[in-house]
Amino acid sequence: MAREIILDTETTGFDPKTGDRLVEIGCIEVVDFMPTGRSFHEYCDPLRDMPAEAEKVHGLSSAFLTGKPKFHEIADRFIDFVGDSVVVAHNAAFDRQFVNFELEKCGKTPIHEERWIDTLAMAKKRFPGMYNSLDALCKRFKISLDSREKHGALIDAHLLAEVYLELQGGKERALELTHAVEVLAVSAARQGSYGARQRPLAPRSTDAEREVHAAWVRKNLKDQALWIKHGVVSAEG
Repeated sequence: MAREIILDTETTGFDPKTGDRLVEIGCIEVVDFMPTGRSFHEYCDPLRDMPAEAEKVHGLSSAFLTGKPKFHEIADRFIDFVGDSVVVAHNAAFDRQFVNFELEKCGKTPIHEERWIDTLAMAKKRFPGMYNSLDALCKRFKISLDSREKHGALIDAHLLAEVYLELQGGKERALELTHAVEVLAVSAARQGSYGARQRPLAPRSTDAEREVHAAWVRKNLKDQALWIKHGVVSAEG
């Protein structure tokens, strides 16, 4: 199963080498191109003013960002979330320069270029000569933009996850992956029929704990409980 991190950032401008800083970072975890529900999201105090042009794009003002964590305060949690996974971004060179600038600034190891996937490059290869912004791709793939009034790192990461799935083959690819997982599960189940243990494992719960659990099952789950259907818990107290 392939784990990847879909990432987006918002910044004060275009180049960290001239004083621009990262102000928002949003990541979501995908496994086999499908979001798992796990995410990482933080606003960061850039310790500088917010240019009016940048604020028009993402709506993040200096007043809002003042007092938010500094990047070095969230760096370890960000690194833990990303792990050793591939990072997917739209126009990845832009996000990479800001992420790596901030990581290096606080003494952390940058995420090397070979670990990044650029969905803009993928889109240009698939749709040569066409406008391939994230907005344009969402419209092309009929992905709703209703949740997005301004650019936001976490919202854009969720949109990019949908775009990335489409660039990899779309819903048909997801169905293929789901079928493959089901086949593997059936195969594993068949191979896992080893028969009864020669020496059964000793129970890890006490009689009292098992009775408390059984009482809870009978009261809350009643006849819908699998424990009762399979005779693990009796239907009567």
